[in-house]
Amino acid sequence: MTTTVLSPRMTTWLKRVPIEDFKFLVRSILKSLFTIWLVTTLIFFVIRLMPGNPVDIFVQDLLLKGLTYEDAQTQAASMLGVRLDRPLHEQYIEFLGNLLQGDLGKSYISRNVPVAQMIVQRLPWSIFSIGTALLISFTLGILLGMIIAYKRNSWLDHLLTNLAAAMDALPSYLIAILLILLLSTVFKIVPVTMTRGAVSPGIQPGFTLEFFVDVLKHYALLAFVYVLSRTGSWILTMKSSTMSTLGEDYVTAARARGLPEGRIITAYVGRNASLPLVTRLALSIGFVVGGSVIIESIFVYPGIGLLLSQALYSRDYPVMQGVFLVTTIAVVLSNFVADLLYGWLDPRIRIAGEAQ
Repeated sequence: MTTTVLSPRMTTWLKRVPIEDFKFLVRSILKSLFTIWLVTTLIFFVIRLMPGNPVDIFVQDLLLKGLTYEDAQTQAASMLGVRLDRPLHEQYIEFLGNLLQGDLGKSYISRNVPVAQMIVQRLPWSIFSIGTALLISFTLGILLGMIIAYKRNSWLDHLLTNLAAAMDALPSYLIAILLILLLSTVFKIVPVTMTRGAVSPGIQPGFTLEFFVDVLKHYALLAFVYVLSRTGSWILTMKSSTMSTLGEDYVTAARARGLPEGRIITAYVGRNASLPLVTRLALSIGFVVGGSVIIESIFVYPGIGLLLSQALYSRDYPVMQGVFLVTTIAVVLSNFVADLLYGWLDPRIRIAGEAQ
């Protein structure tokens, strides 16, 4: 029998950590696991309550080819490798068992291709496209929001606030359609081929300049649409938060002490004003994993959003479940990261947590 002996440094560290911190960590983990299970269960049953299923859709296609209904149903069930006639609780138990083994199932429509493989192939495109655009819009929103808060009631404030409100009101799909129509069809500034897909036909993926330039060309308009549709919300939120922070006593005290305005902006105003945006950013980062269904569908961009759109259209249950599950896990983890960021941005939160 072997025993594990902790190093003196680890033992000292464990003695210094309050028991409340361990309890908080355990509660957070259990809450996260419960949330993932609950959402996964709801997704499983809600998807199966949708009208139609992959077998019915495939049967209709076979009926158009002249097969009888019985032959079409038998052939569809055999080709798709699915038995949706079983009771829901049996399907649910099998689903959970496979999930605990890391098996997300196999696609019905893509002829038994593993769902995990399909997600892994699409995930980098969504993280690159939506993730990069999200960070750009967040950075612009933070900077512009602080600027117009400091210059409130000026012409710049009125201009940017109205523009931000307009951008926030316009849906992303409308912006995408208008830009494609104007830039590709009317003025012919952007070739139509650059608004479809992520790479031009004939371009081989690899660490080459030609590949990266082509990817950026296809990505530019999609990113522009996403940045336009998201920056307005960040600007308005940051402006409101900054104006509220500027009236706090600690900002007045810092100015009375003669601190440079630059230090007040970064250490006092900026850090505290950005707190309300941290949770929103964390949740947005979590949803990046799920891609943008509408934008990716319009641009036929091979991300998770397009995969989910295709799965919804064809009632591909395993693919829908896999995408929703991965998105749920990402959002739960990003929420946990948001709690850590809150403690780093506002030391008062850490002090309050230690006092409990």
